[in-house]
Amino acid sequence: MRLVSTLTGAGLCTSILMAVSNPASAAVDAKLLEMLRANGAITAEQYTDLSVELAADKEAQQAAAETQAKKQSAYDQKLAWAARTTIKGDIRLRHETVDAEGATNIAGDQDRQRVRARLGVYSEINPQVDAGIRLATGSGTSGDGRSTNQSLAGMSQKSFWLDQAYLDYHPTDIKDLHLVGGKMPQQWVSMGDVIWDGDLNPEGLAVTYKMPLAGKTELFGSTGYYILQDNVDGEGYQFEHDLRMYTGQAGIRFAPADNLKVTLGGSLYAFDNDDDTNTLAINGNAAGSNEFQLYEGFGQVDLTGLALPLSFYGQYVKNADAETTATVGKEDTAYLFGVKTKIFAFGLDYNYRDVERNSVVGAFTDSDFGNGNTGGKGHKVKVSYDIDKNFAVAASYLKAKDAWLGAAAGEGDVDTMQLDLEAKF
Repeated sequence: MRLVSTLTGAGLCTSILMAVSNPASAAVDAKLLEMLRANGAITAEQYTDLSVELAADKEAQQAAAETQAKKQSAYDQKLAWAARTTIKGDIRLRHETVDAEGATNIAGDQDRQRVRARLGVYSEINPQVDAGIRLATGSGTSGDGRSTNQSLAGMSQKSFWLDQAYLDYHPTDIKDLHLVGGKMPQQWVSMGDVIWDGDLNPEGLAVTYKMPLAGKTELFGSTGYYILQDNVDGEGYQFEHDLRMYTGQAGIRFAPADNLKVTLGGSLYAFDNDDDTNTLAINGNAAGSNEFQLYEGFGQVDLTGLALPLSFYGQYVKNADAETTATVGKEDTAYLFGVKTKIFAFGLDYNYRDVERNSVVGAFTDSDFGNGNTGGKGHKVKVSYDIDKNFAVAASYLKAKDAWLGAAAGEGDVDTMQLDLEAKF
């Protein structure tokens, strides 16, 4: 019997040593050791050795588990960040021909090849905060952010600039409220490019809000404060000496019928200290008329029930602070109206505009029409075709008459043709 007991104790000891590697059995192993010692199956010295070994193995297993948990947590965090982050960009190749008559501020007719590249990273920091950073090609010219094109010439490296850098705070308690700060995408609705070139990214603070109403009706609005230039009068860098812009916009979207959508709205763009600088009054604005307070009305009607879906859009602008000058008079109004459609892979966009010389800010208006100047009227048509997903070709023709081109008479004609090949990712 003594031999059997000894053999049994040895077998149990072996079983315990084999089970030590399983953390779930650690508590059981400790109880077994107590039972073996109580029954005399193992000596006190054996019990002490096995207890020490069992504790050491348990501690090692716990440390390994904690290390693995930390690695898994870090990996999960990286995966979570990646899931909340989007990388977007585009590359556009362009051939552009500009034919100008009566111009002194254009070095003859132009035929050039151009490239635009943009790369942005947009991330959800937490459920209430988003961040965006985008780089883009361009000249980086101070005060002119209207173009991200670079002309192809030689084999020189092309400049890449900070195009956007902003934070967007949208509290979960107030749905569709956004507080945006930094260098941001335009926070207002535009129904044309008479006032704003599409490549402009304003700098400052903005608030936007949308409020759904009964049915398919929605109110929308925005307001903002934007920094344009420090110390415009040479008197210091305090707030009162800055060139700045205040914006306000309100509008409504509604659907009076299943196949009919309507957008209507109005905007105000007001400036402080614009009379102390010529930073804004360029590109066609008459000398001596450098003050601006723009009132805009805009609208769009979408007809989706037709065989060919159509959208009619337009805007009307008046500069309430335009000054009468001896050379051109007041010239304080501008308007644009157009129609666009897209069916299958084909798109068409046409508009007509008449932009008087002091009606909008020359520093901000469309950089393509009339060579980027005010004081012109004419047509803009664009035809596009989607070759494949995120890959398209387009042709645009812009015919501007009576645009300011630096000529002695102050007027000229500009015909612009653009052929684009664009890929998005």
